[in-house]
Amino acid sequence: MAYQSAIEDVYWRHRIWPDTNPGPKPPLDAVMSQAEIEKKVEDYLRNSQALEDYSLRPITPDQLQAEMERMASHTKQPEVLQELFEALGNDPFVIAECLARPVLAERLANGDPVTAGVVATPLRGVARNVPPARGYSERHSAQVPVTMAAVSANYALPAISGQSDNWTPSGLCTDDTWTATSLTNAPTARYGHTAVWTGSEMIVWGGASIGGYLNTGGRYNPSTDSWTATTTTNAPDPRYQHTAVWTGSEMIVWGGVFCFPCIYFNTGGRYNPGTNSWTATTLTNAPAARRYHTAVWTGSEMIVWGGDDGSSSNSGGRYNPGTDSWTATSTTNAPAGRLGHTAVWTGSEMIVWGGWNGGTYFNTGGRYCAAVPSAGYGFKHRREVRPQHQQLDSHQHQQRAHCPRSTHGNLDWQRNDRLGRQLLSVHRWQI
Repeated sequence: MAYQSAIEDVYWRHRIWPDTNPGPKPPLDAVMSQAEIEKKVEDYLRNSQALEDYSLRPITPDQLQAEMERMASHTKQPEVLQELFEALGNDPFVIAECLARPVLAERLANGDPVTAGVVATPLRGVARNVPPARGYSERHSAQVPVTMAAVSANYALPAISGQSDNWTPSGLCTDDTWTATSLTNAPTARYGHTAVWTGSEMIVWGGASIGGYLNTGGRYNPSTDSWTATTTTNAPDPRYQHTAVWTGSEMIVWGGVFCFPCIYFNTGGRYNPGTNSWTATTLTNAPAARRYHTAVWTGSEMIVWGGDDGSSSNSGGRYNPGTDSWTATSTTNAPAGRLGHTAVWTGSEMIVWGGWNGGTYFNTGGRYCAAVPSAGYGFKHRREVRPQHQQLDSHQHQQRAHCPRSTHGNLDWQRNDRLGRQLLSVHRWQI
């Protein structure tokens, strides 16, 4: 548990906390409980045990050594990998068991083709014909042990590629060059998906493939050059042409379409990479279903606007994940309905521009003023900060509406939410 906590702490330090988020980045224990960390450990131990019991493929010390060497030689973020090694005391045994084992167990439990030097050669023919062990460990989680004895071995700490006495964080980066990402355990080929960067991982989700539409995805970790599948439990329906934003602790996906016949969505989900879990966004007061819309994150809300549901739209909505609620955006002075446009967040306004309505291409746009509270979506000692909004709601084509420049506020303890977390309200004054 202590070692897994150390690993999570490194990843959390590198997790992006958007500048627009009111308040400082919270500590790890505010966003991930010890029980959630313990579950991560239990899951990878179950995967390891299932490989031995069900697939007849116990993970060996040689495989773990090879996996450490693969990480060290293929890392795209050597500085982060070095931090991970140091967090584990630069102890090769601990690194093998606590960093390499989870990655290797995830890959093998998903039934991926084995690779020379990582999986023992005598089992290669067997492995390709054995169903994924992950399904077994999930179906029989109560029977699969969550503790296992680590095999004693003489591990060697590998040198991390790109490091030297004068090594810098950009040591592996050669300007204007490409380096391939790992194909091992990568998500299914697709297009029309979304991707967000968390600061430590890229999360891709959804999209369309030859076999149809997808509600699968993956988290790519450049420090270990490895992929981890996103869970499909409680995931939104398969779709593409949706949007995704990163909040600092969750990826929010919304909208999109499934064809044919085309079914447009006004549903979405919040994905937490720390717990590998989905939470549905509410349908109450949600905007009309659509695709080809835009979404921006303000620091406390996701604003979606425009898009197409068979006809172009100039409506939208503001989703607050702290309260799981929607508020419609004003259509007064809004740009003409369109799809395929762009949108950016300035810190106080969303600017949309361009697009198409099926017959006309636009070089027009609009600035939507959405005042955000001085404290918003975030966490404080496992208590979420829930804003009570005092906000402007207007589109500006020429003159910019007066948006608050700065605010003071205080926090009051309020009611508990349905998960038992105590909420905060925010009182704001413009100065």
